[in-house]
Order: sequence, then C-alpha cells, then structure tokens
Amino acid sequence: MMGGVEIVKIPGWEKFRWLRHGFSTRSGGVSDAYGDKTLNLGWTKEDDPANVAANRKKFVQSVTGMTAMRLVTIRQVHSGLVKVVGAEALNGSLETDEGKAVLEGDGLVTNVPGVLVAAGTADCVPVLVVDPVRRAVGAFHAGWRGTVARIVEQGVAVMRREYGSESADLEAAVGPAIGACCYAVGEDVHERFTAEFGYTSELFQRPAGDGQLFVDLWEANRRQLIAAGLTAEKIVVVGECTACARAALGGRKYFSHRAESGVAGRMLNAIGVSEYD
Repeated sequence: MMGGVEIVKIPGWEKFRWLRHGFSTRSGGVSDAYGDKTLNLGWTKEDDPANVAANRKKFVQSVTGMTAMRLVTIRQVHSGLVKVVGAEALNGSLETDEGKAVLEGDGLVTNVPGVLVAAGTADCVPVLVVDPVRRAVGAFHAGWRGTVARIVEQGVAVMRREYGSESADLEAAVGPAIGACCYAVGEDVHERFTAEFGYTSELFQRPAGDGQLFVDLWEANRRQLIAAGLTAEKIVVVGECTACARAALGGRKYFSHRAESGVAGRMLNAIGVSEYD
C-alpha cells in the first residue's frame, strides 16, 4: 500500500522487474461521492473531475512506484474490439486535455516503455496479460457482452499479430469482478453464451429452490485464455467478488455497479512496460 492506496497485485509477477501492474480497490482516494475518501478512478457524473484526476495520479504512482508513466484508457463499449497503443501515447494524443480516453473498444495492448494501459470496471471482469519474452502487455474489459464477443481471445490474437507473441509464453490474471455468487442474469444471457460456447453448462447454475440463473464470468474468461493457447498454470484468478468482498475494516473493498444500485465509482486495472528494469 502506497499513500493509503490499496492495490491488488499478482504474486510471482514481481519476477518481471520491468513490469508494472495493479488492480485498484476503493480505498485511499480523495473522492467523497461514494463514501469517505474513496479511490474513484472513473469520470462518473457524481464525482468532481478534479478528485478523479487526483485519484488517478495517486493510482499511477502506486502502480509504478513513482516512476513516470503515461496512463492510457479506452471508452468501453462492451465489444470484442482491441486497440494497439504505440509511441504516440507518450505525447498525450490518446487522451483529451482532461485525461479522458480517445480510443474506443474494450482492450488495449502495448509494448511501448513508459505506457500504462488500463481497463475500467465496477463489476465486469478485468483481464491483464503479459508476454515476458517480448515485453508486451494487454488490458481487457470483459462484461458478459464482451465475454460473448471473445474480447480476451481477440486480445491474445492481436498480441500474436503485433508483437509475435507465442501463447505458451503468455501469463494472465483474471482480476476482481462480480462472482457467480452474486451475478444473476436473464435467460437471454444464457442463450447468447449457448450460441458461442460448448461449455456453457459449466458456467451457469441455478441454486436449489431458486429460480434465478447465475453466471461465472471468472471461469468464462479463464476458459477463453486457455482456448487462446495459454497454459492453465500461467493463469491466476484473483477470485474476489466486487459485490461482496469486504475490506479489513468491514466496508466494501471494491466498487460494484450492481450492489450499489448503479451509483458506484470505478476501478482501474492497469499494466505496462517500465523504462527501467
């Protein structure tokens, strides 16, 4: 924890000395729109943009260890669209003057030192991917629609095409997101998954005596990573539900759009290549 900001990191990834990464929580910020001093990192209508900018600065410092890196985000549209971030990011051309995203889609990949790519979430699944051989990274946003659109598989394919990545070399982390314990969905979602995936029956469940249908997006995205050629032992599932995980003092650990009835901040889930080993 740096400056009161709590960041979730993947055990073992510290072996990549050039890698910077982290999944944010709600603690350690300056916002008061969602409770006392939260780390809201999204440009939400309830929060003061100055607070969001200050929170983003604190988050980047916590992830990077105070080294200067350019944060690049994306206007998310629940798609399978992945954008490649090149050296143009370093001059700020991929953000507005206020720091808002210019690119649109649901995945970002880069191999440019000094760039930190990030996906925003408040229940959807964040997936971070690293190629330790070619020093390339990706950040992906997978709600149920993005999962059906195979955003993670698309992301790995783009890394293979752009950087020559080999799937067997890649490592990935499925970050904090709403779990099957809390994510009830309709029959239409089940139908969309059934049309795309042969293992749909392994992703959905109806608790005994309850007519509700629940889906496991953590497992869905883990399975997509395996389908993209990653080995199971190189995939980490953080396994914390944004709707019900609690911080040490008992409050909510993460923002949850569903648990907070649509009035929630946003996390950022970032990864990048440092200019320093």
